[in-house]
Amino acid sequence: MAIRAWWLAMADPVETHFMWRPQLRDPGDELVLEAAVNGQAAAIVTFNQRDFGEMPATFGIEVLSPAEMLRRINT
Repeated sequence: MAIRAWWLAMADPVETHFMWRPQLRDPGDELVLEAAVNGQAAAIVTFNQRDFGEMPATFGIEVLSPAEMLRRINT
């Protein structure tokens, strides 16, 4: 519960200005990429890295596993 509260405290609402669809092999992931691009995110953290492919990198966004994200936070 505490980690969820921390994540919510760190979040900012993002207004969508551009829709980049279709870019990914899984249409269900398109909304995640759009939110990351419009929110100027540095990274997308997901267990589903394979479906994102190289497309997020064209927007300057890394795709990280949760384990990699935790390693970066702890260093």
